[in-house]
Amino acid sequence: MRLLLSILFIASLFSCAPDKVRADLLIKNGTIYTVNSEFDMADAVVTKDGKILEIGRKPELELKYSFNEVYDAKGQTVLPGLIDGHAHLFNLGVTMQQVDLFGTESFEEVIDRVVAFQKEKNVSFIRGRGWDQNDWKVKEFPNNKILDSLFPDTPVALTRVDGHAMIANKMALKLAKITTKTKIKGGVVALDKTDKANPKLTGLLIDSPMDLVFATYPKESESYLRRVLQDAEKKCLSLGLTTINDAGLNKNVIDVIEKMHQEDSLKIRVYAMVSNSKENLDYYLKAGIIKTDRLHVRSVKVYADGALGSRGATLRNSYSDKENHFGAMITPQKELKAVAKRIAAAGYQMNTHAIGDSANVAVIRAYQEAMDDTKDMRWKIEHAQLVTMEDFDAFSKNIIPSIQPTHATSDMYWAEDRIGSERIKGAYAYKTLLDKAGMIVLGTDFPVERVNPMHTFYAAVARKDLKNYPEEGYRTEEALSREETLKGMTIWAAYSNFEENEKGSIEAGKFADFTILDRDIMKVNADSIPKTKVMATYINGERVYSGN
Repeated sequence: MRLLLSILFIASLFSCAPDKVRADLLIKNGTIYTVNSEFDMADAVVTKDGKILEIGRKPELELKYSFNEVYDAKGQTVLPGLIDGHAHLFNLGVTMQQVDLFGTESFEEVIDRVVAFQKEKNVSFIRGRGWDQNDWKVKEFPNNKILDSLFPDTPVALTRVDGHAMIANKMALKLAKITTKTKIKGGVVALDKTDKANPKLTGLLIDSPMDLVFATYPKESESYLRRVLQDAEKKCLSLGLTTINDAGLNKNVIDVIEKMHQEDSLKIRVYAMVSNSKENLDYYLKAGIIKTDRLHVRSVKVYADGALGSRGATLRNSYSDKENHFGAMITPQKELKAVAKRIAAAGYQMNTHAIGDSANVAVIRAYQEAMDDTKDMRWKIEHAQLVTMEDFDAFSKNIIPSIQPTHATSDMYWAEDRIGSERIKGAYAYKTLLDKAGMIVLGTDFPVERVNPMHTFYAAVARKDLKNYPEEGYRTEEALSREETLKGMTIWAAYSNFEENEKGSIEAGKFADFTILDRDIMKVNADSIPKTKVMATYINGERVYSGN
């Protein structure tokens, strides 16, 4: 009798229990880093209609909700969807259609890859990217003699890894109307002056003159732009990226991104920095901020100077390994100040590439002159690679450093040769920048570096390359903690985009964007971080990549 009463009592409890709330997704049994203000942990999260509904513990959430999909993480690490704070989504896709010159160990290998590519593709204009003379035994810029002999009738343009130098053959130079007399502010057309009375083009272009060659590239159709974006997206999703801050886009590409988002043929979120051109600024600064769930246009990308590897970065004092050479400003101080005031007046954000110490202080002065300190402006200095000691104090939540940790581990072999033992103290100084600004934005700068955000994480915390060199790390006093690094790839990156209320942490009401990893990068031995695999990527609660 007692047993029967007990059964009836339990049955009555279930009959009185309210119906479960319908939800879309449950991720359970996870090691979930919420990256909220308390950096809380959880083991389950529920989503509905593309947003996070509730975070907590598995038993209580399973009792409260019913689900269309359940992902059993089985202890895997769940992070807020990773944001690449500075990259080139479109350029990555373009690079994937060209000759892959990354990792070449000599100019001879570059030539071999170009020949093989053309034999297979037979294109009308050969383009490639990725060579770096600093990785070669002979660490000198190449010339175009071999390219001229192999491709006398086909234009060839091969861009350096950082996008700030190019080797072009005679046909490409001819199309671009570049001669020995061509002079362009903010760059170099290299000449062989062995015969001083008859100088010759070497084919090497640094920074601004490259635009003349770019202008001769075949016109890009919409179908080409779509293929490029989808190829790049596929790579990014497979590595756990859910938002890309694309550092420099033209209107035609932004229009296609918006169209693809509307069609749902492009899933990844894009924070688009508009390239600094008259046409772009005339349109966007008048149109105002453009904001959808997946596209955000409210910033302008400006180049102050070039890159350190090609000696285009602008220094206050001469390069240590090239006497009386100081680099070149792509956008001179006067123009920086003028464009800063125009961007500020339109309510847009200014994000400026600055590598050398002279370029960084020029940008800081332009920002300070244009800024209203009473406003929440969140302007960024992209790279902030070499900063004079007294200029670090200028960084704040209104002048935010946006940096790429793998630049330190890529450049560490030769950077001190360029700038010397004293100036190197202000280079790749990520911890100092964080301490001054109170936050730091982390990115890869792909395709300059590899896309994998785990390489970013590893370089930030261990300050080593992928071969675990140097054993004790490179200038580890400038390393970031794991918590700081994760914030730089999530909530601080979101803040820098004016998006901290919708992404960057796992909290109720925010987008259901998640990156699920096979190991706990917050606890594992640091040297195993680069081996981390992405198990799943979610955007809007939809699984857009599965690594299983």
